[in-house]
Amino acid sequence: MKWIIFFTALFVGVPVGIVLSDRYRKFEYFILFLIVFFTAQNIDINFVSREWIRGTSRGFSIGLIDLATMIFFALVIKRRNFNKIKIIPPGTLLYFLYFIFSALSIINSANALMSFFELWNIFRMYLFYWVLYNYLRNYKNLSLIMKFISVVILFISFSVIKQKYLGGLYRPPGPFPHPNSLVMYLNIFNTLVFAYLLNVKSSNIFYWLTVFALGSFSLVSTLSRAGMAVYFLAVAIILLLSYCQGFSTKKLIVTTLMVLVGTFGLIMVMDTLIERFVHAPERSGETRVELAIAAKKMANDKLFGIGLNNFGIKIQPPYEYNSHMEFDRDNPEDSSNLILVETVYMMIAAETGWHNLVIFLLFLGQLYIINLKNLRHYKKSMYSFVPIGLLGGLTAIYLESALEWVLKQTNNSYQLMLVFAIIGMMARKYKRKQMIKKIDHK
Repeated sequence: MKWIIFFTALFVGVPVGIVLSDRYRKFEYFILFLIVFFTAQNIDINFVSREWIRGTSRGFSIGLIDLATMIFFALVIKRRNFNKIKIIPPGTLLYFLYFIFSALSIINSANALMSFFELWNIFRMYLFYWVLYNYLRNYKNLSLIMKFISVVILFISFSVIKQKYLGGLYRPPGPFPHPNSLVMYLNIFNTLVFAYLLNVKSSNIFYWLTVFALGSFSLVSTLSRAGMAVYFLAVAIILLLSYCQGFSTKKLIVTTLMVLVGTFGLIMVMDTLIERFVHAPERSGETRVELAIAAKKMANDKLFGIGLNNFGIKIQPPYEYNSHMEFDRDNPEDSSNLILVETVYMMIAAETGWHNLVIFLLFLGQLYIINLKNLRHYKKSMYSFVPIGLLGGLTAIYLESALEWVLKQTNNSYQLMLVFAIIGMMARKYKRKQMIKKIDHK
């Protein structure tokens, strides 16, 4: 059945989507909405699935977001005479090196198929980034994306409320596989909403304040200690940068309302938060450290790492990377409790080598620096909210990734590539405007 569904969508849905998107602008925007929405509600099919093996990828996944990307890929190619394609978007060289060294790590894999699962994901993410970078051409796209983001946050919030109050879940994950995935996702989109709320004069203050409040409630409901800490840091960064753009009555009203509502909300959940922070199991923190030590052993043992997407295999006996950890080596059930290292940075170093971690950090850093430049270029413009919000959001998830491997999950990876495409588009638009000014001046 899944093969029938997939090939029907591929050979019927995609061609029809291409024709309708090219002919009707509203349908094209509907596909853009689906792309943003499917970063949260991931619907995909796993081919050659290995669900029982612990790893960051467990099959060759193809989702509805990939089919929507194919539609936009066709539009980009079809419109190349009107909108020039840039073959090498920012960060491409570093991402290519990251892909190559990830592929080289397969020589040390215990299960090469698991490595190819993750290698396929790395390729999917870049294709998504490339297509959106070349598709996004004007600032109207940004306004649409912000509206779509608000709908996604409302969808997530209603899902969290349903799980928390009707389902009785202690840490609701919303539409995501884990509460930590939800936290990292909202640390990007909700900070963008907050920056939009503060810096866009024409925004509906009550609507966007409601979206921001519900998004914050959903984030806090996960009780993620690291996630909440970096979220508050991101909000503080956005407040500071927004006031540096200039003072306004609206900013004062929003800040006052945020403090009042936030204080009331924290009082309501204070007992739960104290319980989570004070009485969290000590073993959880110890396990994080032990897994990080194991990851360091792996990175030091093999030049190209122990194999992409193989950490979950090689942390188990008979491999000796777990020799410092306390568990019954003669009891398979006890060893099965060994999980993935809780930091994406050490996971990359362990699986693909220290050099590949440096390349990955340089890739993240390159887009972060471009966003910083955008912050200067768009200072006091109506689109300044984008670099302001993303500076707070990216700072939050980069720090959070030191304690979580969530950035490798499909939803969060697609979201990151979406904001990277937005960063690149804004940099390209500014550069184009400067070139036009020089030509006019001459």
